[in-house]
Amino acid sequence: MSNDQTPNVPAERDRREAVREKAQQVKARQARMRMLRRSAIGVGAIAVVAVGAVAVTYALSSNGSRSQALPSAASDDGFLVSSATGIADPLATQTVDGDSSALAAGATPTPDVATTPTPSPTTTAAPVDIRVYVDYLSTEAREFQVANAEQLSKWVDEDAATLTYYPVAMLTSKSNGTKYSLRAAGASACVATHASDRFFAFNHELLTNQPAVDSEGYSDQQLADMAQGAGVSDVDTVRSCIEDETYTGWAKAATDRAIKSLPDTKGLALTTLPTVLVNGTPYVGHMDDPKEFAQFVLTIDSNAYYSTATPTPTPTPTATPAG
Repeated sequence: MSNDQTPNVPAERDRREAVREKAQQVKARQARMRMLRRSAIGVGAIAVVAVGAVAVTYALSSNGSRSQALPSAASDDGFLVSSATGIADPLATQTVDGDSSALAAGATPTPDVATTPTPSPTTTAAPVDIRVYVDYLSTEAREFQVANAEQLSKWVDEDAATLTYYPVAMLTSKSNGTKYSLRAAGASACVATHASDRFFAFNHELLTNQPAVDSEGYSDQQLADMAQGAGVSDVDTVRSCIEDETYTGWAKAATDRAIKSLPDTKGLALTTLPTVLVNGTPYVGHMDDPKEFAQFVLTIDSNAYYSTATPTPTPTPTATPAG
């Protein structure tokens, strides 16, 4: 019997080649799968980045458009009162032992001391310029409005004074995270822009029916309701402006500007609330004393009158001819 195995050698070689070819095919398939996975991951990452970029761009553009919305009625961030009619009784609320409380509807408050009419500025010079910086959450701003609304209204209607309010938001953090001061300032800008004749009434409503410090304050919907109650004519436009918080970005920027410098004041900045300027001079008296404020206004007005009055010319003596 022969032991020659030569005929089996090609078969063994073919088997090894087949195994090697199969391994190469598997390796190539695995390589292709890895490439596909990498491509899919890359495309997914690009898609995520693209979606993120779109979201960031949208957020920035939305914030940018809001921050760029400027109330057309504003002049140096203030709103000139064009009509001071239609406000509620300035004594509709009162302060008792330091606590503010609204009187019952229809109730007539009895003042502790009989009030006497306060005189109006009466010079023939330009009307006295009164500017009031208010935060709608400031208790002293409320006191000033309650005490002086009646005579301010009278002076404006008589053209004895120009009255400008500057809404600011220094107490934004005092409303449990709702940013009430900021939203109220933006709401006042909405009314001043779209219903300027009702601005004084709405401003008065915000101050005299002021929410408590460290409360959530009014919602945007409630602010819009208050504007409607103040008698705005274009209700839908004003409501949309308030509920969309169109001017909150402007209100924040206006507050930042006031804290740095007040216009036409030779370097004064907003540090206290309210800040009341009469012809550029700060009023430092009691905010709840209308007589004291009226006397301050008359004093400033008199000073302005005498500083601008034309002096009476002195007659020139006639020379006597020599005899």
